[in-house]
Amino acid sequence: MKERSYAVIGLGQFGMTVALTLAEANGDVLAIDENDDNVQDIAEKVTYAVKADVREPGILQSLGVQNVDVAVIAVAENMEASITATMQVKELGVPFVMAKAMTSLHGRILEKIGADKVIYPEQSMGIRVAKNLLSSGFVDMFELSSDFSMAEFRIPREWVGKTLCELKLRERNSINLICVKQGDDVDVNFNPDTPLPSDCTLIAIGKNEDLNKVSGN
Repeated sequence: MKERSYAVIGLGQFGMTVALTLAEANGDVLAIDENDDNVQDIAEKVTYAVKADVREPGILQSLGVQNVDVAVIAVAENMEASITATMQVKELGVPFVMAKAMTSLHGRILEKIGADKVIYPEQSMGIRVAKNLLSSGFVDMFELSSDFSMAEFRIPREWVGKTLCELKLRERNSINLICVKQGDDVDVNFNPDTPLPSDCTLIAIGKNEDLNKVSGN
């Protein structure tokens, strides 16, 4: 199977993290930034890293960005560069373009010029942190939509020693168990006939109201 190829444009903390994560997953990554230090920091960890000003006409085509499957525009702090890069990669025919926005106005502009997905990392992380603080029963929580989330929570006391077959979580609690976690060990194929240990956490997907019920909130 052909490896997916990516262009990550902008190597601030967000862009750097995206590029490194994709590279660690064996993705073919082209990393672009106008800061030479950022390019040097990542050069040996991605397929190709280059210093370039994305506001320069035709620069992305000269770098072969038209050949990637996904482009991530991570230069949100510079709105001119963000908009210019997004327009260029869309004009080059990149199949999927994800762009980082700093404000709702910025995001609307990116959508208007063709970004397939606009993300607000700072806002999303802020909401996630606040929800974790409000939902004290959750170890961690990731919102999938306004109504559904994936949550990690400590096993309820009354579930300890019972099997998944006995608990019937989908039927009785309307949640879908993803895995059972003990320390750093994650078991996505937990035997449904094995009693659940007292020191585990569970990761499940469901409606927020149903997850709140089982987490003790």
